[in-house]
Amino acid sequence: MPPVRTEPTPSPPEFLAGTLTVMVLHTLKQEELHGYGIARAIEAASGAKLTIEEGSLYPALHRLEKRGDIRAVWRISHTKRRARYYSITPQGERHLTASTTAWLDVSGAVNRVLGLLPNTLRPNSAPATVPPSSTTQVAS
Repeated sequence: MPPVRTEPTPSPPEFLAGTLTVMVLHTLKQEELHGYGIARAIEAASGAKLTIEEGSLYPALHRLEKRGDIRAVWRISHTKRRARYYSITPQGERHLTASTTAWLDVSGAVNRVLGLLPNTLRPNSAPATVPPSSTTQVAS
């Protein structure tokens, strides 16, 4: 019998593609932060399940600033170093609302497909279990 050919399992960042923007905007809606602070806030909010790499974060911040979703100002940080502090703009808040709605729609659909929502369980079936994972790096 020939071997069964399977597609490689997608790595966690592939599952999370596009979510960095919405996480950054949500974080900045809470408070104005510098880049390192944004990364640490997302990590803390995720229960240390997500780590944000500089190579993903700073290009995302530049795209958001260029698009007008955030603004940046230079300030002296608590460590007495110059740092760019980012804040969300009204346009960014509108984009966050739209992105959050889209995320809820897509994640709800995926949960229905996986049978993770109570109304989608078949009789005599248990919900799928999600295996524990280690820290996931998020790409933009």
